[in-house]
Amino acid sequence: MPEALSVKSITKTFPNVVANDNVSLFVKKGTIRAIVGENGAGKTTLMNILYGLYQPDSGQIFIKGEEVKLSNPRDAIARGVGMVHQHFKLVPSYTLAQNIALGVEPKKGIFVNQDRLNQSVQAIAQKYGFEINEKEVTLDVSVGEQQRAEILKALYRGVDILILDEPTAVLTDMETKELFVMLRNLVEQGITILFISHKLREVLEISDDISVMRNGKLIGTVNRDETDECQLAEMMVGRETLGGRMRKGAEIGDCILHVEGLSVLDNRDLSAVKDVDLELFAGEILGGAGVDGNGQEEFVEAILGLRPIVSGKIRIDGQEIQDLTTREIREAGVAYIPSDRYRSGVAVDAVVWENMISGEYYSPPLSKGMSLVLPEIQDLSKKLIDSFQVMTPGPNAKTGTLSGGNIQRVIAGRELGLEKAKVVIASQPTRGIDIAGAEAIRKMLINYANRGAAVFLISADLDEVLALSDRIVVFYEGKVFDAGYYDEGIRQRVGKLMTSGEDCIDEIR
Repeated sequence: MPEALSVKSITKTFPNVVANDNVSLFVKKGTIRAIVGENGAGKTTLMNILYGLYQPDSGQIFIKGEEVKLSNPRDAIARGVGMVHQHFKLVPSYTLAQNIALGVEPKKGIFVNQDRLNQSVQAIAQKYGFEINEKEVTLDVSVGEQQRAEILKALYRGVDILILDEPTAVLTDMETKELFVMLRNLVEQGITILFISHKLREVLEISDDISVMRNGKLIGTVNRDETDECQLAEMMVGRETLGGRMRKGAEIGDCILHVEGLSVLDNRDLSAVKDVDLELFAGEILGGAGVDGNGQEEFVEAILGLRPIVSGKIRIDGQEIQDLTTREIREAGVAYIPSDRYRSGVAVDAVVWENMISGEYYSPPLSKGMSLVLPEIQDLSKKLIDSFQVMTPGPNAKTGTLSGGNIQRVIAGRELGLEKAKVVIASQPTRGIDIAGAEAIRKMLINYANRGAAVFLISADLDEVLALSDRIVVFYEGKVFDAGYYDEGIRQRVGKLMTSGEDCIDEIR
């Protein structure tokens, strides 16, 4: 099979870091090559080199057998290499067609020919089997549709080598399946795909070959049919890792969180949470499964006082909290790991120690009167950095310079490090995190429950929910359905509830 691209002896260094260390890689045309590794392994740096965002210190790049120099993304696109980043680069107020053709729009005189633009976008979508309403405003479409637009944006420019950076990180199981159908269709038409991911089950499902990176080096490449999750995980982290069911047993205590008849509106004033009852017990990990957009986010925001409720009661240890401020709710014993670490998890322009103490800065010993006690703050921050293995130069580093995985560790350290919470609400806590980071956060949640806290885990990753939960509920069209305690039939029950809601209640009983 002919070569799509290859790199030979690529080395790239940053201050005090060797990001790529003499990496050589060969990718065949019309295949899907997965690139896996922990945060900081060097995989994204290598992909950025292939897309012209970085230039290597040494080494060679070959595309279709010809050595090339890629000074910028425009050079890469001209050579047929496109990249879809984990965080989409779309203009929210533009239509999908306008985003897809941005910068290369068909013109009529000095103006954009909108009809030709829409037709050309629809033609490229049909060519590759993508369903898209090119006239929709980007802000109004789902995450899956936005990702589709990002892929079409690259294909519109004629690329035949497509780099996907964590493409399933923000997708539901259903959207992931739809994406995989599209990727296989692209491969059948000769497109070569480089697929960066932390989700080994998905890697094994979609890829032809898998290359593993660790500490900037290429550890090896294996065929999908000749490996498994355990081998890949060991190659990634250099040791045996946990896998499968992590929760081994629980001592369930009294009800800590009691939600009764909760109804909440979304940002469009439409009903998002509909008369929900829920109980969460001390020592329990309750898993919340469901396709994104079925009320999970609004439900959590209501509990935290971040969104007004229409009706209902919320109690922590018998105390009603629905009329309290967010600070008062947190002081009542609620910790929160948000689903979007950049939007509501940290202030990226603040330094690490400022984010570490953002929930405690006003309390002794971190403050005295109107002043912060900086020695106490530095000591606490360093302790949390060490305990939660945050890879950072120190507490004074700007948070936005850290990787996504390390920002997530900062959040986990802030929320879990002081061990004061009665209730931990963890929404998508390991989204986009490498294996070691995800494993560490999952262990923290288990340890919290083992100490008697009540943990509510909401995740679009069903494997994560099944690995950690004692009991599982499913969000469906604003309602919550109890799938019961973990047993051999739990995956089937959850799957039916995720797609049918109350229509299958009698069937799963």
